[in-house]
Amino acid sequence: MSRTVSHATPVSRTLRSRLLLRLAGLLIILAISTFLFVLNRMESITTLNRTIMAVILFISGTGLLISTLALVQNHLLDPLSYIRGWARKKREGRYTDPIPSSNYSAFADLANDLNTIGASIPGSSGRNGIAKYNEQELEEKSLQILYEVVSSINTSHGLDDLLTRFLYTLKRITYAQAAAIWVLQKEGSMDLSASSGIDASLILPDRTDVRRCLYERAATEGKIWVEPDLEKCEKIAGQKFFEADNIGLVSIPMRYHGKVTGVINLFLDTRLIEQIDSVKPLLTSIAHHLSVAIEKSRSDEESRQHLINEERTRIAYELHDSLAQTMASLRLQIRVLDETLHQNDESLTWQQLEQIERSMDEANTDLRGLIANFRAPVYKRGLLEAIEQIVSQFRNESRIKTYFQKEWAITSLSRDTETQILRIIQEALWNIRKHSQAKTVRIMLKDNLEGKCHILVEDDGIGINRQVYGSPGEHIGLTIMRERAARLGGELRVESEPGEGTRVVLELNMPQKEDKPA
Repeated sequence: MSRTVSHATPVSRTLRSRLLLRLAGLLIILAISTFLFVLNRMESITTLNRTIMAVILFISGTGLLISTLALVQNHLLDPLSYIRGWARKKREGRYTDPIPSSNYSAFADLANDLNTIGASIPGSSGRNGIAKYNEQELEEKSLQILYEVVSSINTSHGLDDLLTRFLYTLKRITYAQAAAIWVLQKEGSMDLSASSGIDASLILPDRTDVRRCLYERAATEGKIWVEPDLEKCEKIAGQKFFEADNIGLVSIPMRYHGKVTGVINLFLDTRLIEQIDSVKPLLTSIAHHLSVAIEKSRSDEESRQHLINEERTRIAYELHDSLAQTMASLRLQIRVLDETLHQNDESLTWQQLEQIERSMDEANTDLRGLIANFRAPVYKRGLLEAIEQIVSQFRNESRIKTYFQKEWAITSLSRDTETQILRIIQEALWNIRKHSQAKTVRIMLKDNLEGKCHILVEDDGIGINRQVYGSPGEHIGLTIMRERAARLGGELRVESEPGEGTRVVLELNMPQKEDKPA
């Protein structure tokens, strides 16, 4: 049995010799410095000679130290850093990236050996490496790729960021020359939502024939469509898509609830396209995840827009019911004041000015109330403390006697549930302040063993006219209160008789325990 004996390369021996030589020089300088220190104590040489020798030794020692550090950096630390980076790239699946090395480095042979090993790893041949995976390796690689794609989708912020992250990840893991995503719009048109690596002038909106050439077959047939070359689309476009001739097209339909909602274009090397059958299930799964993410993003955006429109409508009605009416009254009073000034009646003029001042105070109060009412409740101490703060503010501003009764032990409400309850109470107090002319208000929160929650806001004011309440002109605030109660799965009742006050009752089942968001 033969035995292999390793010998140091000439570069390794030279590096070792250079390091030993520098270390020997540093030791000599250290010995001379020690000797001079002894002579200095014996005062055997003059001060001038000692200074000259100290300067020479300092310069020589500094030069040797810097030279030694540079040698270690260039021939030891840098190569180790390259090897660390090479290992990280291999973990990421980037097998084709070599270790940079120099023929003068002691690690040149090691770098060449590692590069050879990296090139022999399955899949390391880059764009021609898919066929080198066996079935188990391909399944593991597919799961890794799918995880990476899903991670890029989940970490995105908004649809544009989602598609940008997705394209970047998809191009890298499929070695695509370029990629594009077409998304079906509500009106039925297929629009380009994102692209990377392709000449934008080829897929402008006015190039409808070119655009349809890229997505139509996959969108119509609902399955992955493969074009080994771009000759057909290039003929329609009147120019080449890429400088290289060995580029083909893979179009992957995106499905959501059985319907095609878009198409992903991958422009791949023809050698990869020849092996595309082995990764079709993976591409189909990736397209499905993207379609789900796009639909979720659209749904979230529609929900946000619906809430925004709802709040805008509410603000518009509140402004109309309070501030706009006060301003209209002020405008009329100013006209009356103008007529009074022409009559030179000083007493009447002062009366009109005082009335205008009162109206201005009322407008200011309405405005401050609206600001307080629409400010998003941001409380971190829980529902009861938040209600106490609102009650305190209501009591101070309205000068109405207000009592808050708590028989409430629930601590497991979600942030959204707490917000809805808080808004209902806030709206009820706002209506009392505006319309009730009440002298006393009572707020009660109560839960019981049967799993029911009972919330009451009542006043002793003038009540609500039944002919007005419930009609098409019903106050928007009461409608919103009912909608909030319905969102909680509860029931809101408004009980009132003219001159007998008003009771707003919210009843709902005790919600199941759930974690609050941080």
